[in-house]
Amino acid sequence: MRYFAYILALLAGSALSFEGAIYAELGKAIGQLETSFYNFFMGSIIMGLLWLFFGKGKLSYAVEAPKWSILGGVLGVVYLTSIVISVPFVGVGITMVAVIIGQLVMSMVIEHYGWLGSKKTRINKEKIFAVISMIMALILIN
Repeated sequence: MRYFAYILALLAGSALSFEGAIYAELGKAIGQLETSFYNFFMGSIIMGLLWLFFGKGKLSYAVEAPKWSILGGVLGVVYLTSIVISVPFVGVGITMVAVIIGQLVMSMVIEHYGWLGSKKTRINKEKIFAVISMIMALILIN
């Protein structure tokens, strides 16, 4: 199951690179905020249909969930809109490497302190070296 999760994550990363390139072009045609809106509008329709036919949870319980846990939608908007704006200026590769660096750094902080229900995992020299390596990669591909 672990290797399947790795493959799934690699596919997700590939899809995000395609999405960044596609939406950068769409943003040139219809506008950056309009592109972000389009993404979430179409995604809402598709997810609504999937939820309608395959959903097993209790969406109405969202009001009972911890308030911080419903911020994901806001963060998704920040993420996608940032990509739509960044890709035309610096390209897909640099944008995605920068996104990964941001993810690595924040993931390390979240796990170090055990925030948001995550398992505590201390920051170590290997993780710091990995981030430094990614920053070097960003500089080298620029």
